[in-house]
Amino acid sequence: MNGRRVGMPRRGVLRAAGGALVTGALTPGCAPGAASPTATAEKPPGAQAAREGRDEQGAQAREALRGHRAVRPAPAPRRFPGQPVQIERGPADRPRVALTFHGRGDPALAVAVLAEAERAGARLTVLAVGSWLDRHPGMARRILDGGHDLGNHTQSHLDINALDERRAYAEITGCAQRLRRLTGSIGTWFRPSRARYATPLVQELALRAGYPHVLSYGVESLDFTSPGTAAVTRKVAGELRNGSVVSLHFGYRDTVAALPLLLTEIRRRRMRAVTATELLT
Repeated sequence: MNGRRVGMPRRGVLRAAGGALVTGALTPGCAPGAASPTATAEKPPGAQAAREGRDEQGAQAREALRGHRAVRPAPAPRRFPGQPVQIERGPADRPRVALTFHGRGDPALAVAVLAEAERAGARLTVLAVGSWLDRHPGMARRILDGGHDLGNHTQSHLDINALDERRAYAEITGCAQRLRRLTGSIGTWFRPSRARYATPLVQELALRAGYPHVLSYGVESLDFTSPGTAAVTRKVAGELRNGSVVSLHFGYRDTVAALPLLLTEIRRRRMRAVTATELLT
């Protein structure tokens, strides 16, 4: 893109996202051994031409995201007095919840999730994988421009708790370096990859890298198992409480379809979907 910023109408991005949904551009979740879902339906006549059109729209969405860079430093990690090193929920006396997303997968699907949240006045927390940012650097600024939190989900999305100290630290700092280069900050949060909780060693390494807290979660959506839109919605809604931190993933059709239903349920309960930073502030 030669450094030029290219805009794209929201409708075009959503069409691209719809195309990506139909073609099944999905990625594995954080559970060890999680498999990427695949499309199984037979292709009707004319599907090749339709697919090519959708692929072109998805390419346009990705092209629109390339080359973006931060115009000012993004927020840095904060220490929250009274909170444990590993945080899995916020205060129960305020009607707020944090929807947190593991950041990887087709950027068109990610943009669709962000746009849906923004239309509803919700703010998300995205823990991005460094290698994903290497491929789609414009996503860092897109996330921040929408008012969302952006954090570190390791460089390669390995089972960080199973790595030795040197490799685990390299996974944390590798992603931190990408975030700093793209945004001027190492990101507001760190979340371990392929694990709900960080081991004491990984907590120590995250602190050494500049993250006072590890962001865990109390509600697991299981969206990476592709159980269906209704199952994702039912699982999250059934466990949602004031202060809940919810784990969701970019790159899954069930998640994209469930998000507007979840946001409607959150509003019905007179709750607000806020960033993890706002949840704890």
